[in-house]
Amino acid sequence: MPRYTVHVRGEWLAVPCRDAQLTIGWLGREAVRRYIKNKPDNGGFASVDDVRFLVRRCKGLGLLDHEDPLEVALEDNEFVEVVIEGDAMSPDFIPSQPEGVYLYSKYREPEKYIALDGETLTTEDLVNLGKGRYKIKLTPAAEKKVQKSREVIDSIVKEKTVVYGITTGFGKFARTVIPVSKLEELQVNLVRSHSSAVGKPLIPERCRMLLALRINVLAKGYSGISLETLKQVIEVFNASCLPYVPEKGTVGASGDLAPLSHLALGLIGEGKMWSPKSGWADAKYVLEAHGLKPVVLKPKEGLALINGTQMITSLGCEAVERASAISRQADIVAALTLEVLKGTTKAFDTDIHAVRPHRGQIEVAFRFRSLLDSDHHPSEIAESHRFCDRVQDAYTLRCCPQVHGVVNDTIAFVKNIITTELNSATDNPMVFASRGETVSGGNFHGEYPAKALDYLAIGVHELASISERRIERLCNPSLSELPPFLVAEGGLNSGFMIAHCTAAALVSENKALCHPSSVDSLSTSAATEDHVSMGGWAARKALRVIEHVEQVLAIELLAACQGIEFLRPLRTTTPLEKVYDLVRSVVRPWIKDRFMAPDIEAAHRLLVEQKVWEVAAPYIEKYRMEHIPESRPVSPTAFSLEFLHKKSIKIPESEDL
Repeated sequence: MPRYTVHVRGEWLAVPCRDAQLTIGWLGREAVRRYIKNKPDNGGFASVDDVRFLVRRCKGLGLLDHEDPLEVALEDNEFVEVVIEGDAMSPDFIPSQPEGVYLYSKYREPEKYIALDGETLTTEDLVNLGKGRYKIKLTPAAEKKVQKSREVIDSIVKEKTVVYGITTGFGKFARTVIPVSKLEELQVNLVRSHSSAVGKPLIPERCRMLLALRINVLAKGYSGISLETLKQVIEVFNASCLPYVPEKGTVGASGDLAPLSHLALGLIGEGKMWSPKSGWADAKYVLEAHGLKPVVLKPKEGLALINGTQMITSLGCEAVERASAISRQADIVAALTLEVLKGTTKAFDTDIHAVRPHRGQIEVAFRFRSLLDSDHHPSEIAESHRFCDRVQDAYTLRCCPQVHGVVNDTIAFVKNIITTELNSATDNPMVFASRGETVSGGNFHGEYPAKALDYLAIGVHELASISERRIERLCNPSLSELPPFLVAEGGLNSGFMIAHCTAAALVSENKALCHPSSVDSLSTSAATEDHVSMGGWAARKALRVIEHVEQVLAIELLAACQGIEFLRPLRTTTPLEKVYDLVRSVVRPWIKDRFMAPDIEAAHRLLVEQKVWEVAAPYIEKYRMEHIPESRPVSPTAFSLEFLHKKSIKIPESEDL
């Protein structure tokens, strides 16, 4: 018998249907009838006949025709929503689709798997898991470690040994011994009481990353979770059933308790949950719709699910990957600006950087040479000012290798810490099967990723700071020799005047966001947890800083391309012309003023999707192969052939250059 899950005024109702020929209108009326029946005041209605309503899918919010048969319009167990005419949207209403759900509009269940063992997960892997590109399975070795770890817990329970978090309370209640008959209730109470976070829920990508990372940590075999429960959690991940996890509420020690508790709450069938099939609904309904059962927690398993730094680290992983992407592309955008401002390439001379051999600086200077070398890529713009009397450029152009370079090195440093944290056991107590015992410690403390992510925000911000100054030079006619604000008929048109103001506003906001959160600590849990990392805020604000950096560079990219319009018919180097063509494929030149925000967003999307890097990277790599001996070490942040193979990018032949 088909069954549908219907949302009416904040309540979820299961409505069976004996006849698939019944209509959408019937389903709506039956759901309203059941809703009225459950309300002491009939929900404010005299009868079902008094209610006018619309019916729409939870997935995609598409409206449904009342006359369509159910068997034609809906799949079995599909989630729908009845919207009663005249209802105002409650400020507490959880929308059927979370912020960012457009990323799932084309969701396809992945066919490939990543095998997790708690030892080898990379930042790239976790981001791909977040994007729904892979399912998860455990390695055989990981399964054995998990089983042996659980045997230790079962022995503790059987022998009634007093062990923190297994047979005792938590935090201040660590000395309170719990009867064996209530050990499972203890774990459920832990999850429920600790689910106290606030704020917007994590978008699907970030919740998937959080869940995947927790699975990876459990796979190490030091948490004491049973293999049966861990496999249930993996099934939930593979079905893309994602609990409602508010983003605020962790102090980063003892781990990310509040957000991870919300994660666990959904797994036990409580709270809200989202899937591409259902949208937001009660967790028990979402699990049931995917043929899954709620997890029944055994002793220690609630604690195993919620104790660790995975919120900080998963968000930090996204931050590192986005920072890496924008730092590479910042070099390309700056090189384009230098061409438009008729700058010199002398500052990128190999010998200058060889005598101050920071790896990031050397790499950035190399990228500039690979994009601007007139012997390799003839530039009509560069040729037009070859014999000018300008000796050197402003710092925002001349010092890009030094400024952008340290950003590259900062990212490499932070990525190393985050990668270690991805594959670290961060529980308490730790279960050591080889010793047959548990040991209490402090691996849950988030100071490592917190400090690293504060450092990342400070480092990456500088890309926006120097970019905003280059935008100023592009827009200022006394510095650029271009029309004011890069538009014809200035006065009638304002051009990039306020786009530059937007960039300045974002840079100023970043200054406040770059204040380290990890310098703060507040004592919690009755002074038991008396020093904390505040790593959750470090991770969230690092992501915000990086987004601002992307947006500022998007504005610079647009401004530089607009500057080229005033230098035509002269052409720049081949790789930079390719970048120009890419931008013009989504944003046309400004002839006169128009609505600018969509253009900024389009350029931002090019950077987020690394399209700018993709078009320039083959030329950079070709130049590398011709100018750097194979024996010479390259910066760990440098572009490699591996990227080309992953993206199926063709390295141009010499005649293409």
